[in-house]
Amino acid sequence: MRQALIERKTLETQIKIDINLDGTGKARLTTGVPFLEHMLDQIARHGMIDITIEAIGDNHIDDHHTVEDIGIAFGAALAKSVGDKKGIARYGHAYVPLDEALSRVVIDLSGRAGLQFHCAFTAERIGNFDTQLVQEFFQGFVNHAHASLHIDNIRGINAHHQAETVFKAFGRALRMALTADERMAGMLPSTKGAL
Repeated sequence: MRQALIERKTLETQIKIDINLDGTGKARLTTGVPFLEHMLDQIARHGMIDITIEAIGDNHIDDHHTVEDIGIAFGAALAKSVGDKKGIARYGHAYVPLDEALSRVVIDLSGRAGLQFHCAFTAERIGNFDTQLVQEFFQGFVNHAHASLHIDNIRGINAHHQAETVFKAFGRALRMALTADERMAGMLPSTKGAL
C-alpha cells in the first residue's frame, strides 16, 4: 500500500496528515478552515485518495499559516507515499467544469518543484476564506511533493465555482499521474533514470 503519515509542528501550526494513495476517496478533516476542508474533500473524492488531516493553527491571526502548512504536509506525504515512482504514469491532466467555470490542471511528478498558477478569482473572499490562499496551498504542495504543476482557470464568474473546479481537476490529474502503468512495471518513467 502506498501510504504515509506526516506530522509537522511549528510555532504557528501543528499538522498531522495520513494518506493512502490507493484509497476509496474518503476524507476525515479537522482543520479549522471549513472552505479548505470542502476543497480537500474534492481532492480525496476525485483523486481516490484517503486523506485524514488534523490541524491546529493560529487561525485567530488568519488562515494563511494553516492553509500553507497543510499544503506542505500534503506534498511531503505524497512524496513519501509514492516511493521510488517506478511503474507510475507520472503525468496527469484534467479539465473540470462546474456550471460557468472551467479549470485545467496538469501535473508532472518530476522530482522538480514548479508552479504555474493562473486563476484570476472574481472575489477576494469565499465566505471567510481568502482566495489568495488557494495559490499558497498549491505552492506549499509542489515545494514538498517535488512536482511540476500547472493550474489554469479558463473561465468563471463565481469564485466558489472557480476554486472548486481547480481542486477537482487537481484531484483527477493527480489520480492519473499516480496510476500504475502495467507496461512500465518496475521501470522509472524517465529517460534520465532518476526522478
